[in-house]
Amino acid sequence: MSCTQWQQKSPHLYWLSGELTRETIPALWAHLNTWKPKGYEVEISMEQVNRVDSAGMVMLLHLIERAKTDSCHIILSFVPEQMHTLFQLSNIEGMMSEHIKTTNISKE
Repeated sequence: MSCTQWQQKSPHLYWLSGELTRETIPALWAHLNTWKPKGYEVEISMEQVNRVDSAGMVMLLHLIERAKTDSCHIILSFVPEQMHTLFQLSNIEGMMSEHIKTTNISKE
């Protein structure tokens, strides 16, 4: 199955793009639900994400938890400010800090 919002750039680097909202998540999750990470660590770049809501945040949380069951650590890079705000409002900044590459914070 092909998904334009999810692109593999290398064995350990993936890109998300577009909107991560309640309207787009069902189709994206149908694709990601079958994804199996390879390796100990995978980076997911959010540099091309232009909008995110709580559904997008929850999808990423599920993706991180599923990767853990495969002994894989997910690192998010270029995390949009909207996502940081959602983490703050949900009081999960501490939990997410180990999954965010802080040198690449994206501005909206």
